Amino acid sequence: MSTTEPYTIRGLRVQDHYFQAPLDHANPEGKAITLFARELSDAQLNASELPWLLFLQGGPGGKGNRPTGLNGWLAEATKHFRILMLDQRGTGLSTAANRQSLPVQGDVAAQADYLSHFRATDIVADAELIRAELGSGPWSIFGQSYGGFCALTYLSFAPEGVREALFTGGLGPLSGPADEVYEATFARLLPRNAEYFAKYPQDRVVLARILAHVADVSELLPTGERLTPERVQMLGNFLGGNTRFDALHFVFEDAFIDTPDGARLSDSFLAAVAAQVSRAANPLYALMHESIYVQGEASNWAAERVLANHPDFRPDAVEPLLTGEMVYPWYFEQDPALVPLRELADVLATRTAGWGALYDAQQLGRNQVPAAAAVYTNDIYVDRDISLATAAGVNGLQVWETAGFHHDGIADDGEGIFARLLQLVRSPGQEA
Repeated sequence: MSTTEPYTIRGLRVQDHYFQAPLDHANPEGKAITLFARELSDAQLNASELPWLLFLQGGPGGKGNRPTGLNGWLAEATKHFRILMLDQRGTGLSTAANRQSLPVQGDVAAQADYLSHFRATDIVADAELIRAELGSGPWSIFGQSYGGFCALTYLSFAPEGVREALFTGGLGPLSGPADEVYEATFARLLPRNAEYFAKYPQDRVVLARILAHVADVSELLPTGERLTPERVQMLGNFLGGNTRFDALHFVFEDAFIDTPDGARLSDSFLAAVAAQVSRAANPLYALMHESIYVQGEASNWAAERVLANHPDFRPDAVEPLLTGEMVYPWYFEQDPALVPLRELADVLATRTAGWGALYDAQQLGRNQVPAAAAVYTNDIYVDRDISLATAAGVNGLQVWETAGFHHDGIADDGEGIFARLLQLVRSPGQEA
C-alpha cells in the first residue's frame, strides 16, 4: 500500500491510497492490477479513532464519487466513520479497462478472459485485501445501486469482514435470467413516461419533432457522430431520479434554434444528449452491464431480446417512449468510445464460461450481519418487486420502502436516508 499526504476540501479531509491486487484472486502470484481508494473524513474530527465504512459505488463501471466538500450523505456518515471510497477495478485511478488499455491484454478472447475477473466477487475479494492491509476489523459497508449488488455478494462470501451493511436502491435479483430484470424495468418505465408527459405535455410534441428531425437531418454530436432516434430516447435516464426528472424539461425547452438553413437542434441540446449517451467515462458500464445478472448462463443481449415484447419503446413506434439504462448492441456501433469494443461486447454477451455464482442463497438465508435497505417503490432501475423478493431471502435484512425517492435518493436527501438506515441496523425494529 502507498499513501499520499492528506489534504482538505471544504471541511473534508482527503487521503489517497493505492493497493496492489491480483487480477485473479485464485492465482495470487499471477498478473497484478492497481486499486485506488480515497479516504474521507471530517477535518474537525480525529478520524483515526473512527471505524471504517466502505462505500461501494453504483455502476457497473462507475468510479467512486469525487466529493468537493463535506455535504450530502457524507456529512452524516463522517459523524460515525472514516469512509473509504473505492474505485472498483477497471475504473477511475485503478488500473483502467477501456478501448485504449484492453488491447494490451491480447486478442478479443484474451480481453474477455481478463474482464471475467471484473465482477462483484472480484470487487469483494479486492475489498477484503484492502481491509487486511488497512488493519481493520470487520467494517461497515454501504452499497448504492450496483454497489448494493456487491454488498450482497460480500454477505454471501465474506460475511466475516462485515460489521453491518446498508443498501440504497441496490437489492438485485439473486438468480437469473437477466430477461426478468428487463421485463420489470420496461414495465416500470411505462408509468414513469406517463407521469413525465402528463406534467410536461408540450415535451411530448417536442420529442416527436426531434425524432422526426434526426431521422431526416444529419445532426452531429460534439464527438462527431450522427445523432439517431434511439440515442435521443436515452434521455429517459433523466427519469430515474427526483433530482433529475424536472431537469429533462430544461433539456427539451431549447432543443431547436433557427438558422439560415432552417430549424436545427441547438448546440446546448446536442451537448446535453452527448452527456447522457457517451460511455467514454465508463465503458465497463456497457461492456459488463448484463453480466452483473448472469450466473453460469449467457445474457445473449437480454435487453435487446426483451425489447421485442415492448414495441412502444422502439424508435419506430408511433410515439416512441423514453428508455432507461438498458444496453443494446447498437451502443457499440454508435458510441465512438465503444465502437472498438464491439467484437468484445459480442463475445461477453454470448459467453458462459467464467460467469460463476454471484450469491450464496444458503449463506444469505442464515445471515447474521445487521443489514438495512432503502427500497424505492417506483425505481425504474432496480425493480421494487425484485428487491423485496431478494430482501426476503436475506435473514435479518430490514427494509424501508418509500415512494418519496427514486434511484438517486442519496443525491436527494443523503443525510436523512443514511441516518435512517444506520438507525435501523443499530436499533432493529426502531424507526429513525
